[in-house]
Amino acid sequence: MPVIAVDKPLNLTSHDVVNRARRARGTKRVGHTGTLDPLATGVLVLCVDDSTKVVQFMEADSKDYLAWISLGAGTPTLDAEGPVEETGDVPPLNPAQVQTLLQSFTGPQAQVPPQYSAIQVDGQRAYAVARAGGALDLPARNVVIHTLDLLGIFPSVEAAPRTFDPQNWTPTNTGDTDTGRTFTLPPALGEFPTLLVRASVGSGTYLRSLARDVGGALGVPAHLGGLVRTRVGRYDLRDAANLDGLHEAAGIPDLAALDFPVIEADDRVARELRQGKRPAHPARGRHVVTLKGDLVAVVDGNGEALKVVRAWA
Repeated sequence: MPVIAVDKPLNLTSHDVVNRARRARGTKRVGHTGTLDPLATGVLVLCVDDSTKVVQFMEADSKDYLAWISLGAGTPTLDAEGPVEETGDVPPLNPAQVQTLLQSFTGPQAQVPPQYSAIQVDGQRAYAVARAGGALDLPARNVVIHTLDLLGIFPSVEAAPRTFDPQNWTPTNTGDTDTGRTFTLPPALGEFPTLLVRASVGSGTYLRSLARDVGGALGVPAHLGGLVRTRVGRYDLRDAANLDGLHEAAGIPDLAALDFPVIEADDRVARELRQGKRPAHPARGRHVVTLKGDLVAVVDGNGEALKVVRAWA
């Protein structure tokens, strides 16, 4: 069964989209490979029926975003849900200096997640505790930010571009949807200077935390005024299905969805992997093993033998 990339609309949770997919596809076996916040739009990858077996291997996919970072106003959720609970005067912003600042946030780092997140501590969801007026001690998590490109500095979210060239996700000079893709953002919380940033990040990175931290580096509170996810792994937003087309979306087979090199095994190697053995093989790193086009296993190779991560009969 297929893996389907969906363009999640504004104000729907990822679970809302999963429920719609279940109804549209006539199955309860639907999962997603990574939550997208209600106030964010863009690529949400769904695995249907037997494809749910590969979800765990897609959760670590890298992701690309367009992010509108509003400076001078902080919110409890770190996004445009609000309310504004802290303000500060934003210093004059020089594009070259801001790009240098953004560059300092790239690479491996420890990032503190938002209090309003799905992270669990001792069985408690952080967002549930936060909405009840409490707070959890959320330890910093190791993440990787690959690239951050400043696409412009604008006096507000409303003044920033919303129409983009889908080939490279840069702003176009027109709102004509024939030549660009126009996005709907949450209502702005006020007139706050806004950075438009194109980001490529590793799994587990919170763009809301990045907005908070960029503001902190500039000495002001900040929040994420808008967010669009343009890519997850090999799935690009320009190829994503809309919700109305879920019932007929073809997607791609689960094997093609796994973004790992492929080892075509013979009967002996496939049998040994399914038995939990470690057949000799020169491959290094994570691979998918197939037999006559069928998925056999996901393995890790050390240059001498293959270790099974998961195998299928």
